[in-house]
Amino acid sequence: MAMVSEFLGQLSLNVAQETLYPTVVPARDFDPDRDAARIETAIKTKGVDEQTIIDVLTKRTYSQRREIAFAYERRAKKDMITALKAALSGSLETVVLGLMKSTSQYDASEIRGSIKGLGTDEETLIEILCSRSNDELVEIKRVYNEREFKTSWLF
Repeated sequence: MAMVSEFLGQLSLNVAQETLYPTVVPARDFDPDRDAARIETAIKTKGVDEQTIIDVLTKRTYSQRREIAFAYERRAKKDMITALKAALSGSLETVVLGLMKSTSQYDASEIRGSIKGLGTDEETLIEILCSRSNDELVEIKRVYNEREFKTSWLF
C-alpha cells in the first residue's frame, strides 16, 4: 500500500481546464448560398462527394448550418436533410444528420432513442442527464415535449 501511495504522490497529472469558449466558431467568409451550391453539387456527384459535405458542415456553427439548409431549399426546391439522408449512409449519415440538429434537439432524440424499444441505454441517459445544466435540461424537456415522443413521466 505504501508503494501505491508513493507512486501516486510522484504522479503528475495534467488537468485541463474547462474550455470557456466555443470550439466551433462562425466562419468568417460565410456565404450560405455558396455553401448550399457546394452541398448540392456534392450530393449530385456520382458516388457523392462526402469530403465536401464534411468540409462544409463541420466548419459551420449550428445557426450557419440552418442558413445553409434554407438556402439549399430555395435553390434545389427540396429539403437538404432529406437529400442528405438519401445520399449518405452509415456512420457518416448519423453524424451529418446530428449536425443538423441543435444541441437540445440532439439530446432529446438521443434520450428518446435510449428508452425506445426493449431495454434502456442507461449510459446515454446518465451522460445527458448528469452532464447538462438546469437550463439545458429545461430546454431539452421543451424540445422533447414538442416532438412526437411525448410522455407524461419524463421530467
